[in-house]
Amino acid sequence: MISNTNKKLLWQIPFLLFLAVGTVWIIRQHATMPYKTCNGQIFGTTYSVTYQYEDDLQKAIEDELKKVDDALSTFNKESTISHINNNEATARNEMFTEVFLLSKTISENTGGAFDITVAPLVNLWGFGFKNGEEPSQAKIDSIGTFVGYKKVNLLDTYRNARAKSWITKDDPRVMLDCSAIAKGYGVDVVARLLRNFHVDNFMVEIGGEVVTSGVNPDKQPWRVGIVKPSDNISNNGQELQTILNISNKAMATSGNYRNFYYKDGQKYAHTIDPKTGRPVQHGLLSATVIANNCATADAYATAFMVMGVDKARKVLEKHPELQAYFIFSDGNSNTQTWMSSAMQSYIKQ
Repeated sequence: MISNTNKKLLWQIPFLLFLAVGTVWIIRQHATMPYKTCNGQIFGTTYSVTYQYEDDLQKAIEDELKKVDDALSTFNKESTISHINNNEATARNEMFTEVFLLSKTISENTGGAFDITVAPLVNLWGFGFKNGEEPSQAKIDSIGTFVGYKKVNLLDTYRNARAKSWITKDDPRVMLDCSAIAKGYGVDVVARLLRNFHVDNFMVEIGGEVVTSGVNPDKQPWRVGIVKPSDNISNNGQELQTILNISNKAMATSGNYRNFYYKDGQKYAHTIDPKTGRPVQHGLLSATVIANNCATADAYATAFMVMGVDKARKVLEKHPELQAYFIFSDGNSNTQTWMSSAMQSYIKQ
């Protein structure tokens, strides 16, 4: 006689076999599922997304990028940030709020080297000194009175959803510009969308800022290059300094080696120090940062370009969640590199 326990086991065997066969089928289907790639333009640059999924997600991707543009683009007159800069009433926007709060945190962590209010000083200098002369110290000081991340704040509560009191400025002339974090945030938004679709393997890139997940079509870690700094614009970023294996991480790079101007024998970088109101004068040519999200990597890469190698290393000591690769010029005009301790594990062997 078969016991009740054995009867239960006999009934379970077909179910377990079905489950095993189904699991193998799903794994095989996933392994043979093709990768798709979509490309386009956004934020004044290009984007490219490669992902393994059965459906075409380009429209969904572009819809998400449009939301980022509507929140953070200073070129979009109807964006949240444009209304804030014009001191106009606007509804509170979740994406703007997320980026604003992250920006404030990174500003604090870098002693103000990252600052989304620095745009008026950047505009004053103008790339290539378009006005033909260096701005006066008096003009720099004047604009500096309404530059500073502490001069604008987000209120936790506000009475009217259409009121402009949810963000306050110490001076109405304070202008916000998230261009040093928006590309990275856009990458994060697309990565978030793909994860919501349960896409395991993908790479999202916007203007050189990257988030990866899983493996590439060759079933290998995603490979991302760091461009070798060169003043020669004809190089067009073809020569690489090194290649990194990046999986389930974000990477961003900021550099000064192409955007500069010579005047009276002095080389001026395009990066403006929010504290001095002047172009930075150190030897850091390129800063690459690996972080858990691309907005963070993007912002810190910009901050490190302001700070220079020595100050940036001190910040990295306090933030082991960040890894960095610096390319810099020493006092003898020789190119050198420095990387944080765990960065070596990302370098392609």
